[in-house]
Amino acid sequence: MIKMNNCGMTHGGKFHADDVFSSALLKIINPEIEIIRGFQVPENFDGLVFDIGSGKFDHHQEGAEVRDNGVPYAAFGLLWREFGESLVGAEDAVLFDEKFIQPIDEDDNTGCGNPLSRVIGKWNLSWDSEESSDDCFREAVALAETILKKEFESIFSRQRAKGLVEEALAHSKDGIVILPKFAPWQGVLIPSDAQFVVYPSLRGGFNAQVIPVDFDTKTAKCDFPQEWAGKSEAELQNLSGIKTLSFCHNNRFLISAGTLEDTVKACKTSLDAIV
Repeated sequence: MIKMNNCGMTHGGKFHADDVFSSALLKIINPEIEIIRGFQVPENFDGLVFDIGSGKFDHHQEGAEVRDNGVPYAAFGLLWREFGESLVGAEDAVLFDEKFIQPIDEDDNTGCGNPLSRVIGKWNLSWDSEESSDDCFREAVALAETILKKEFESIFSRQRAKGLVEEALAHSKDGIVILPKFAPWQGVLIPSDAQFVVYPSLRGGFNAQVIPVDFDTKTAKCDFPQEWAGKSEAELQNLSGIKTLSFCHNNRFLISAGTLEDTVKACKTSLDAIV
């Protein structure tokens, strides 16, 4: 892995999500790093250069790298390939590249459009502004750093939850997994045979959610009954015969009930309906 000193360099002028998020990533890795901006890398510059200079972390030169899926690398993706695994682990580094970094890289290389890239672009100077472009860049980097830290904390949260969810899955019955508290469950339960997940609600009582058939769809392995969708509490209890059933989302992916017993009963009723 590349070792960083306390200086990095990227291009000056108009900035983009690519160089902004690259800078934010480097500042998370090394909070002491100073990012300077310019239009030419000084001779004998002793620092990490990215998004300029045709080096390891640039992507503007002939023969720039492209991922196996056809998405070209930008500086952010090249830096993540170098440092990401050490931050979040190998498996999550790949997933984060797919879900978060590739859309930014693709937008920077093709101009295809990306909501987050457009937001970062708003920090650039307006035509009649008298602000400093470098000051605006630093503001954008601070925002990107906050976003990345939140994203990483979400990853770490899922990693911490894995053991808890796996234990609950091991003790599950009838395709219904009961968690002692809410925890990120998708990574463990979507690939499993589990069909519903139940957990205590922050509002009191319990929630149950359907489990999608895979990571790329919202299609459930088993939905809650169509006749429950969007009904009032009184209607739900009358239709289902479940005393404390209080809510079913109109899209049928979530229900709530007052007791654990009734929440599990709602899941079993849904499973029985498709047999």
